Amino acid sequence: MTVGAIAGVAGWLPEVACLGGVTVLLFWAALHDIATRRVSDRLVLCVAMLDFLLACLGGYPWRGILSGLCLFILGVTCWSRGWMGGGDAKLLGAVGLALRPGQVPALVLDIALAGGVLALGYLLGRALLPPRHGGAAPRNGVRRVLRIERWRLHRGCPLPYVCAITGGSLVVFL
Repeated sequence: MTVGAIAGVAGWLPEVACLGGVTVLLFWAALHDIATRRVSDRLVLCVAMLDFLLACLGGYPWRGILSGLCLFILGVTCWSRGWMGGGDAKLLGAVGLALRPGQVPALVLDIALAGGVLALGYLLGRALLPPRHGGAAPRNGVRRVLRIERWRLHRGCPLPYVCAITGGSLVVFL
């Protein structure tokens, strides 16, 4: 391998590592939101740091901060109206740190579409899955989460909107 080839790989390797880290963290946040309907502040901070590092590596840190701030304001507005949770609003702002301002509308559209698919899935689940009554609680973690989700479906509980944020973000990032 030549020196030029090594330098070329070294140029994009940090960006790929940051994107990989953000992807893993977003999937973890989505799974955690499904299970608990909570978003860890530490996780949001890690996503924010990696996304800001991506903006710095791309040469647009101030534009990333502007995008993140706009998305955070949008998230807080949605939170204040009861349309999304506070953790969702923080994560939305953190995801925005990796974007140029021109990418913000695409991200909002992709998250809205992913949220629509998520809501449709929950509406179909409510119609197709009968409520479960009684019985011992399953010991398996996945089965327990599925049972809780079935309960949430029939109670009209909020959606795990981090799943939509994750889906829309990955469409824009990748």
